[in-house]
Amino acid sequence: MLHQFKWTCLLFMVTLWLLAGCSQIITVTVTSPPETVVVTATAAPSFIPMPTPPPEKALNICVVGEPDTLYLYGGSRRPATRHVMEALYDGPIDYVGYAYRPVILEKVPSIADGDALTRSVRVREGSVVLNAGGEVVTLTNGVRVLPSGCRTDECAVTFEEGSLQMERVEATFTLRDDVTWSDGELVTPEDSIFAFEVASDPKTPGRHYLVERTLRYRISGENQIQWVGAPGFIDSTYYLNFFAPLPRHQLEGREPEDLLRAMETRRDPLGWGPFVVDEWVAGDYIRLSRNPHYFRADEGLPKVEQVVFRFASGTPDVTARLLSGECDIGTHDANFELSMPLLIQAEQRGLLRMLSVPTTGWEHIDFGLETAFDYQRPDFFGNVNVRQAIIQCIDRQAIMDEVTYGRSVVPDSYLPPSHPLYAGVYLLHWGYNPEMGRALLEGAGWVDRNEDGVREAYRVPGVSPGTPFAINLLTSSDIPASQQVARIIKAYLADCGIRVNVDARPSWELFANGPEGPLFGRRFDMAKTAWWFGKIPLCGHYVSSEIPEPNQWLGANVSGYHNPEYDRVCQAALRALPGTPAYEEYHRQAQIIFSEELPAIPLFMWLRTAIIRPNVLNFTLDPASPSELWHIETLDIDLSVESGE
Repeated sequence: MLHQFKWTCLLFMVTLWLLAGCSQIITVTVTSPPETVVVTATAAPSFIPMPTPPPEKALNICVVGEPDTLYLYGGSRRPATRHVMEALYDGPIDYVGYAYRPVILEKVPSIADGDALTRSVRVREGSVVLNAGGEVVTLTNGVRVLPSGCRTDECAVTFEEGSLQMERVEATFTLRDDVTWSDGELVTPEDSIFAFEVASDPKTPGRHYLVERTLRYRISGENQIQWVGAPGFIDSTYYLNFFAPLPRHQLEGREPEDLLRAMETRRDPLGWGPFVVDEWVAGDYIRLSRNPHYFRADEGLPKVEQVVFRFASGTPDVTARLLSGECDIGTHDANFELSMPLLIQAEQRGLLRMLSVPTTGWEHIDFGLETAFDYQRPDFFGNVNVRQAIIQCIDRQAIMDEVTYGRSVVPDSYLPPSHPLYAGVYLLHWGYNPEMGRALLEGAGWVDRNEDGVREAYRVPGVSPGTPFAINLLTSSDIPASQQVARIIKAYLADCGIRVNVDARPSWELFANGPEGPLFGRRFDMAKTAWWFGKIPLCGHYVSSEIPEPNQWLGANVSGYHNPEYDRVCQAALRALPGTPAYEEYHRQAQIIFSEELPAIPLFMWLRTAIIRPNVLNFTLDPASPSELWHIETLDIDLSVESGE
């Protein structure tokens, strides 16, 4: 009897537990001698708990500074603006891996495919053309132009009267038919025409370079827009001459000047991208939410429901927020290079992930080959053998390893090795070979006869005998890495018998206009600087027409390098159209001459570095894209991953 009572109590307790906590019918079978008892428990309907919905995914991105506007034609140059715009406006054309990808267009126009072409047209007095110098002018007697078939100054002609044939470029852009604004209205060719009209207004900020060189921009077919350039404008980036749409149905009738201040353009614009603006708290953050009308929504994009752009004050602030978990991504404009030791340690502990790629920032040393007329010093570098000696006296690989922690590359021209135009095996490669460097210096007449460690001139044309090889190396005092590189170079050249004095100056002084500025005034021996290039490679920096001179001291060729053959092939490269054999061939020839003549010593490509937390998915870093958020719609968060696990 006592045995049966114990099992009765147990069954009663099990029944109560099932009734209180279960959300479905559950049967429990309890076997005890001498019988088997089956108990079925059903929870009351009022106690059925609902399934817990998955938490919304929010991506927190730290950017340095705050956007000043989100208006496409507002003239903003802030990196923070560019990052937020990637979420609001997808494309229209992405620049990834040094190639252009259509986003809201069916394709990128190309001459090879027939949706772009060059056309020979007849021009007369009064026609708007580009002269031989690339300036927009009205054709009159005495104007020098490039006639049809001519791409270099050598075949330019002077217009006198009558007419002549000139070339122009035309490109047709086809808009996708499924792209909508975030209010659900279709994005149409008329929206791009409206944007062109706004961009053409003098009150709209920014460069009007393309507008001034556009002869026509018009609808040419269903979802098609035709761009026609002015005669003489052989634009190598013709495939980018699409004007990003503005919502005509919302903004038509407003003055372009008013659009610069309107809330619906600056703070809460209509876009076609994966996200829309929810809230903007000045000085703190911008919160975006998923765009329900995004044209790629059927692909499951975007991956997250919200994106929050948090405004940080600088590198330390971004780093602290990443480590605390407040931010998931720190964008490259935080300039993480100075924090590399800390970030490498955090990465080793699994707290963060650091992504780095070599960019288009070219660290190099310019030789002062032809200095300003009133800057008197010995001609140290006129002999190409001396320049070839100096590059072999410097261990460029070791410098790159130390400054970038081995994450960059050492190029043999002004292009990164990953660039599709990089000449690669055609270039002369100068490795670290101080013995050969010393031999070349000896052969050029620079000898250390008194064995004081510094070479002197003997039999050096244009240099007084006994002149010591003692030079100044100009660099920036604002960037610690620049001074670090300069000190390393000083040590390497001392080992080859060249005495170097590092002359570090603030950037405002270093890059001041000539004649006072040492760089653009051409008053230096050697100068260590960095040039950044965008769509067009840097060969034009070393053509003789770019030498800064007393005529306003404009031009990038601070070395004073002058080589007629280099001028010819570089100008031909800049005027050739992508996709043609001439385009690749002339760019290759220019690099070959550069690698032989060495008007400058390539050191390394600067890094682009972004930081993410371990739970961020699908993030990639590209060397060319203006923002690493070009694919923000694909970024995701793994909620099961915690930093440091």
